[in-house]
Amino acid sequence: MSLEFVYGGNPARIVFGNGARRRVSEWVEALGCRRALVLTTPQQRAEGAALAGQLGPLAAGQFAGAVMHTPVEVTEQALARVAELGADCLVALGGGSTTGLGKAIAYRTDLPQVVVPTTYAGSEVTPILGQTAAGRKTTLRDPRVLPEIVIYDPELTLGLSAAVSVTSGLNAIAHAAEALYAADRNPITTLLALEGLRAMRQALPGVAAVPTDLAARGGALYGAWLCGTVLGSVAMALHHKLCHTLGGSFDLPHAETHAVMLPHTVGFNAAAVPDLLQPLGAIFGGAPGPALYDFAASLKAPLALRDLGLAEAALDRAADEATANPYPNPRPVDRAAIRALLQAAWEGRRPEP
Repeated sequence: MSLEFVYGGNPARIVFGNGARRRVSEWVEALGCRRALVLTTPQQRAEGAALAGQLGPLAAGQFAGAVMHTPVEVTEQALARVAELGADCLVALGGGSTTGLGKAIAYRTDLPQVVVPTTYAGSEVTPILGQTAAGRKTTLRDPRVLPEIVIYDPELTLGLSAAVSVTSGLNAIAHAAEALYAADRNPITTLLALEGLRAMRQALPGVAAVPTDLAARGGALYGAWLCGTVLGSVAMALHHKLCHTLGGSFDLPHAETHAVMLPHTVGFNAAAVPDLLQPLGAIFGGAPGPALYDFAASLKAPLALRDLGLAEAALDRAADEATANPYPNPRPVDRAAIRALLQAAWEGRRPEP
């Protein structure tokens, strides 16, 4: 067999294990830093304060203003806090919103980052930053936004509700699914993607059934790390373009939007690359699109865009924006097909095999 490919691994340090959060101070010091700014959402302010207390004299202060889709105006507020406190590094505690804020600050300042995820977003191990300005979400790749240290502690995910855990996990699955047909995929990214898919397929039902099951939580966090890692190594395609459009332009919730769109985008591309998506179908037990829909339904995940608050009248504009500057995709992206896909997702219809 003759192989030819290019693979670039991202140089983040991964610390994984129950109780790993207790080592945050050690890793801040390993970076040579002494004034860490703790970042959280408003909802996780108390947890951030506790982490700042754990850091002791290494904590410069806290900014608890992270929100979905990383609005530029929030980043500017956080930058003012960085300057006010003389922070020399960032400690982001939370999900994709907090991680995104840390990345946006690092992109502008090159401050080192320690990320302590509490969801399955996976963005903490990618050099990708998505941010929103004037109602439009754009993405970029830059080594400056890749966190230096990621601390995965399954115990920190025990507080996630079953519903949030499920949508966050489906978001992670979307990363690995798109990696299977990415234009720049290679054998290593495919291995990572399939292992991540298997881990999430095995763990999420356990998390949904018993949210306090620490073994299932650990499996899901392991899967999320793999899914995020592969996303950071390949280009995104149709699924992420549609979700970025729906989130940035219509302010739909991030993980829930990924959960709804995933069966439809994967089913759409399966018609063009059935061989590449066959392993996904084998993992989830059927044709890729319907199998993912049934899996999401079994976990009581949202299945329709209308249930997320999107008006049917918005679908035309969404189709226009998503096809104006499409990401590379294995199946040609034309406006009529995407409009039909969005209609099916809005209604919550099960994709055809």
